Amino acid sequence: MAWGCLIIAGLFEMTGVAMISKWHRDKSMLTLILLIAGFGLSFVFLALAMETLPMGMTYAIWTGIGTAGGAILGMMWYGEPKDWLRISCIGLIIVSAAGLKLFS
Repeated sequence: MAWGCLIIAGLFEMTGVAMISKWHRDKSMLTLILLIAGFGLSFVFLALAMETLPMGMTYAIWTGIGTAGGAILGMMWYGEPKDWLRISCIGLIIVSAAGLKLFS
């Protein structure tokens, strides 16, 4: 249950980040609502995950999902660069988050 909440929190974090980028292009009310809902739900599910999982590991994995996911969304939807160095750094974030789980 806690791991599911953590993954959901990370996905909502990605939603919030994507909506920030969208907000800069079109200042619609729907975008603002999705931005607030994305971050709000992200914090709710993060808090649920932290009831069981250790804080340091949980926070690092949550930010890792948001960071890597936001970068991937930027490459897929917003035309951001897809060079090998950028992709390698995203891979390092994912490996680091997995390492925290394995060694915690």
